[in-house]
Amino acid sequence: MPNIGRILQPFFLKIPCYPFHSDSRPKIMSLAIFDLDNTLIGDDSDHLWGQFLVDQGIVDREQYEAANQQFYDDYKAGQLDIVAFLNFSLKVLTLHEPETLFAWRQQFIEEKIKPVMLPAASELIKKHRSQGDTLLVITATNRFVTEPIVKMLGIDNLLATEPETLNGRYTGHFTDAPCYQGGKVTRLNHWLLNSNENLAGSYFYSDSHNDLPLLERVENPIAVDPDETLYKEASSRNWSIISLRER
Repeated sequence: MPNIGRILQPFFLKIPCYPFHSDSRPKIMSLAIFDLDNTLIGDDSDHLWGQFLVDQGIVDREQYEAANQQFYDDYKAGQLDIVAFLNFSLKVLTLHEPETLFAWRQQFIEEKIKPVMLPAASELIKKHRSQGDTLLVITATNRFVTEPIVKMLGIDNLLATEPETLNGRYTGHFTDAPCYQGGKVTRLNHWLLNSNENLAGSYFYSDSHNDLPLLERVENPIAVDPDETLYKEASSRNWSIISLRER
């Protein structure tokens, strides 16, 4: 998920940051869906978690760092083997007590996540909340990493890849469909069946071409600091393109 938005900022400058109607007609409450990594925050939390583990000496630097980077490169190319990646990334959760993991996670939030929080993303969330919209984050990154980040953003609803637990410990497996590419649509459809929500008037904000299956499903697809592939797709389809990065 490269920050092509910085490269393409001249194309964004005349595009309103928030694609809302400015007339006085009543606003119908809608579902506002957000990707997390490189959309609402300025980096990839999954990749940052891996780097945090390396920096802390929790995993072998040479082997883990190289594998973590290769998986990230595959993701950006749209070629990620999500099952292989989850087998890799969830393994570390099986090797330590939950209390230790949660302490590391809090340190990770302070050191890696808070510095990449985006003020403009907070304003966008606030705008949707003021409109009465239901807010939902949907992310391929697993819930262990993302849940506290989404709480910091003040969003109650989260669909993420779900690590399996058994007797209070992580097993290294995952439950349900991985929340990646078309899996995001599958997971959202299940969520909609169990909620009072629908996709009438819906928004989805994402930076990544991996999210094209879900962007194509909502009424208001919005590319946020998009990668090069998504930028081209959004431009050809006349989708809104915005930036939440500092200019």
